[in-house]
Amino acid sequence: MQTLTGLGVSAGVGQAQALVVSPAPGLPEVDPKGEVKDDLKKITVALNKVADRLDYRAMHADSSGLAVLTATAMMARDPGLVAKVEAHLHTGAGPARALWDAFDEFCDQLAAAGGYLAERVTDLKDVRSRALAVLEGLPEPGVPTLDRPAILVAEDLAPADTATLNPELVKGLITAAGGPTSHTAILAAQIGIPAIVRCPEARSIVTGTNLALDGVTGTVLIDPEDAAVIKLTERADKRKQVLESAPEGESCTSDGLRVLTLANIGSPADAVTAKKKGAEGVGLFRTEFLFLERQDAPSKAEQADVYAQVLSTFDEDAKVVFRTLDAGADKPLAFADLGPEDNPALGRRGLRLSQVRTDLMDTQLAALAEAARKTDRMPYVMAPMVATPAEAKWFSSRARKAGLSTVGVMVEVPAAALRSSQVLETVEFASIGTNDLTQYAMAADRLQGELSELLTPWQPAVIQLVKATCDGAGDRLIGVCGEAAGDPLLALVLVGVGIRSLSMAAGKIQAVKAALAMHTTAQCEVMAQAALAAPSPELAKAAALKLADPSMEVLVS
Repeated sequence: MQTLTGLGVSAGVGQAQALVVSPAPGLPEVDPKGEVKDDLKKITVALNKVADRLDYRAMHADSSGLAVLTATAMMARDPGLVAKVEAHLHTGAGPARALWDAFDEFCDQLAAAGGYLAERVTDLKDVRSRALAVLEGLPEPGVPTLDRPAILVAEDLAPADTATLNPELVKGLITAAGGPTSHTAILAAQIGIPAIVRCPEARSIVTGTNLALDGVTGTVLIDPEDAAVIKLTERADKRKQVLESAPEGESCTSDGLRVLTLANIGSPADAVTAKKKGAEGVGLFRTEFLFLERQDAPSKAEQADVYAQVLSTFDEDAKVVFRTLDAGADKPLAFADLGPEDNPALGRRGLRLSQVRTDLMDTQLAALAEAARKTDRMPYVMAPMVATPAEAKWFSSRARKAGLSTVGVMVEVPAAALRSSQVLETVEFASIGTNDLTQYAMAADRLQGELSELLTPWQPAVIQLVKATCDGAGDRLIGVCGEAAGDPLLALVLVGVGIRSLSMAAGKIQAVKAALAMHTTAQCEVMAQAALAAPSPELAKAAALKLADPSMEVLVS
């Protein structure tokens, strides 16, 4: 028996033979160039055909799959994409090359953004592969028809394939690439298929290999022994029991401390899914989704409509937080390019871009105010990449002038954490983005895989910065909206240093609620002290787990 390890993203144990999904074909060897208008028509027809097929699949998917497939179909119909294709055709590229390079430009933008946005690259590449297949007259790429139970193994899986999988036949998914907030991971959890991503050794698996997997721990067993499978199953059963103990309504510690459990989302469809998963509201709406991959900024009316849809999804008094445009530098916009920078992560991004392009900021704030009027609900609004009290004051005054009364900032820069008492003077709340805060605290580029060991939010220095933010915040509500909030053990440590709002991927809410319900505030504080005293992230995590309820072991990967 051989053991492989990846990142578990959908709970459950699966056992079956492997079926390796062949990768989509790349660029053809021959790519004859015709007249630009003729090649553009061929490509447009191909993209529309792909969009139509995705819409057809959406009709046969559940509600969550429908939303993802419809969004993917919109990518295929994006006029900005067609404009990019035409530009490449005018440089002399053949139709296949023009299509490939146009998609590459958009993929590079999303990949540079990192995190949730980077995981949309799979969706884009899938649309490209399907369009190329249409152009070349090849069969549509994807998962073959199954006639027996199997565990699918692939470099990555597109949401168009995942959304319509039959859990009776597909006993699990293993991908070499992918991420925890990819549409494939989210859909697998909603369908109920155990799934593991980021398992590079899966590339060595061949079709027909006997496999077993645990979608929580990320464990893959090759030619598994019966005793090992029994152990996986018993652990999964215990985890299910713990999750079923989670409260369905408001989340609290066992001694009654109220801690909001919210969702990170990027669209109105995500909001609907999050509410079904138990989210009490939204801790982070990534508004940049409305801006990326476009040649022109979205209008006030377009933005207001989207914001109103999200506000209307939740109860009237729910916390729904919109982050203003977080773009620039590593997430360039065609209509707001401030030029190349030597170090984009330290450049004019987030609020720094908005202070140059105040028209984008003012339109967005006006759209949020209009959404508030439409729904009779006041949104929370916060700015990204705030480093100084002056920046916080600048944003706060602008938001209030637009008619917004609940204003906050993102704490992603160590300076803002260390001087939170002054930075937060003019705002009502703050949300800590642990992904960027870790990057800046550890001087480690979050896009550089070789530095991944430094980038864990379990770093005691990062936890100390979170505590410093809370210590200086007075009675203001401080939340975390980075991936750290979705770790049920780390969530307890965060509560122990003063965090009272946790926002995460929707699929992680139940585990965090269960963890909170089995611990007192005092226990959380002791765990936080132990983590802060540790000399390494590994020892910080071990110290917290040792002090936690024994049931937590099955919730920790």
